[in-house]
Amino acid sequence: MTAHEIDYRIYGEEMQYVEIELDPQEGVVAEAGSFMMMDDGIKMETIFGDGSQNDSGLLGKILGAGKRILTGESLFMTAFYNTLSGKRNVSFASPYPGKIIPVDLTEFGGKFICQKDAFLCAAKGLSVGIEFSRKLGRGLFGGEGFIMQKLEGDGMAFVHAGGTMAKKILQRGETLRVDTGCIVGFTQEIDYDIEFVGGIKNTVFGGEGLFFAKLQGPGTVYIQSLPFSRLAGRVLASAPQGGGKQKGEGSILGGLGNILDGDNRF
Repeated sequence: MTAHEIDYRIYGEEMQYVEIELDPQEGVVAEAGSFMMMDDGIKMETIFGDGSQNDSGLLGKILGAGKRILTGESLFMTAFYNTLSGKRNVSFASPYPGKIIPVDLTEFGGKFICQKDAFLCAAKGLSVGIEFSRKLGRGLFGGEGFIMQKLEGDGMAFVHAGGTMAKKILQRGETLRVDTGCIVGFTQEIDYDIEFVGGIKNTVFGGEGLFFAKLQGPGTVYIQSLPFSRLAGRVLASAPQGGGKQKGEGSILGGLGNILDGDNRF
């Protein structure tokens, strides 16, 4: 194996974290901001690029960092190594409510494609790159799904799904239509394209967007019920204007309740 062989355990329900057990000299790489806690003896190192075998030279590091910029991620990743003789643990947390999905790349032919913000951490040695669409429709209208990340190697990786996760195993020729933001990831055999919703009423009044993601088997697809973009949109829509407290929200009086409570700010 080129990637480090790691053991892990996932804790929690709504806000999960993954604890990774490292043998001596084993390592794991993670996105900045996902670190939660670590045992004594774990060495933390900021690396340029994705830390895989493919970016061992200067040119490889620059190319790896450039790929990460295109997916909207930082130039740097963080690597954690066990420097002592015994086993040590390091943990990484979910960024928002949802599920952590362990992905064994050896079961998927050494490659897994995921949304650009789904990747959490992986065994040292895996390559974290970009997957461009070769189809014009997907490129123009794919939204979140245009530029995706690809995880390559022969070890364990961990991705995050918002809300509840659904795993769909599609047979050859079987088709699944999904909101573009609800895709977490899929195996490399899946044929991914964008499909127009169709119909004047659906287009103008549907409120679900103009395009679906069309996923065709064979292969495995992971779907999330709560994309971060949807969560952020609901939070912003519910935020009070000008910092005022919405005391009357959900009541019959509505905004009038603020006045009766002595707060006339809306």
